[in-house]
Parts: sequence; C-alpha cells; structure tokens
Amino acid sequence: MADRRPGHLVAGEADTVRALLQFQRESLVRKVIGVSEKDARWSPVPSGTSLLWLMKHASLAERIWVLGRFADRRAEVGHDRLEPCDTLGGAVAYYRLTWTEVDRIVDAAAGLDQRALITEPGSPGVNLRWILMHLLEETARHAGHADIIREMLDGAAGR
Repeated sequence: MADRRPGHLVAGEADTVRALLQFQRESLVRKVIGVSEKDARWSPVPSGTSLLWLMKHASLAERIWVLGRFADRRAEVGHDRLEPCDTLGGAVAYYRLTWTEVDRIVDAAAGLDQRALITEPGSPGVNLRWILMHLLEETARHAGHADIIREMLDGAAGR
C-alpha cells in the first residue's frame, strides 16, 4: 500500500477543512480495501475495535453530528453495532453514501457559523465549524487505528 499525503491547498477555511476531511475519509477506506470478511472482523484489543467496526463507526459519527444534530434528521442516524449480516463492502458503500448525504447538507448550510439545530442538555451548542473540525479529528484518529490493525493483519502500511 503506497503512502499518500494530502494535497496542499490554498483556499478558504471551509474548503480546506472539507478537503482534509475527505482525504481522511478516503484514507480510512483505503485501509480496508483487499481485506477478507474474516479479517475485517478481527480485533487485536479487548474493546472489539476491528476494521469493519471502524467503517460502521465512521458513518455513525458523521450521521450523528451532521444529520442528527446539525440538520435534526435523527431518525436517519443508525448504529455501529456489528451484525452477523454486515459485510465490509456494504459498510464501505454505506460510508460513501453517508459522505454524499453529509456533503449535501454542508453545501446547503449558510456557512461555518451556522449552529446545530440539536444541542446536548447543558451545552451552548456547536456550529458547523466545530462539527467539521470534530469529524476531521475523529476520522483521522480512526484512520490511524485502521492503519495499525491493517499492519498487524498483513503488514500493509501507508495512508
């Protein structure tokens, strides 16, 4: 697996954050390409973190923050529990579908300062800027987890 680096970009804040988020999304997907269904469920840690779970969790994170909290479409969020019928290909396809839905909502937003419609009790709430930055760090963190799991499985390394 070749190591890839994010492209350099001279753009505004929103375009920069979105480009870096997209790079991390694609990095996470690259980590699972070519992995067997059995290996996709393998976890080296007691928490059960596996490549398949990371794919499902990445979709859930974007759905919670953008569909659920930002756009108040909570019924469309879902879950990240592994089910016997889950497949890696299905999880990757669902993650890509999630990008499309999330990006459509972000494209329609008034800007990064637009506030989420749903706030946690006792919280002042968050804006789209915070949500995208959180998703960037969350996705990068889990892409790193996937990198380690993949290297343990078959020695493949790289973004």
